[in-house]
Amino acid sequence: MFVCHGNICRSPMAEYIMKDLARKAGVDDELHIESSATSSEEIGNGIYPPAGTMLSMNGISSKGHRARRFTMQDYNEFDLVVVMEDYNLRNMLRIIACDCEGKVWKLLDFAADEPQRTMGEDISDPWYHGNFDKTYKEILTGCKALMKYLGY
Repeated sequence: MFVCHGNICRSPMAEYIMKDLARKAGVDDELHIESSATSSEEIGNGIYPPAGTMLSMNGISSKGHRARRFTMQDYNEFDLVVVMEDYNLRNMLRIIACDCEGKVWKLLDFAADEPQRTMGEDISDPWYHGNFDKTYKEILTGCKALMKYLGY
């Protein structure tokens, strides 16, 4: 489960990039990949148009995406909960109270030489800086590293 603040930019970009990588690796039937938000302000909204455009420019569809909020049930069902930044991490801990099972990671944790939970860099937020290409590249780096971490 990929998680950001509103589930309209970074986490859906990560969801669809990861689905594309899994499909290309022939393991899409082995991975269940979704995304969600720590807030409720964008619930039901589609992917933010510039994020969807960036995916489309890279041959990735996000058709049908609708923002939804992360729940405690998601924490119980998913093996990994991958947030985009420290702010998302803090909000995630408000939802789950305790990451007692050690499931919560930041996406760029996986890109470190030796992955460590919640120690990686933040994925920059294109909602504020407008550089969706930069964010796409950061997410792609993290997703490729996550695929490697998972053994694919």
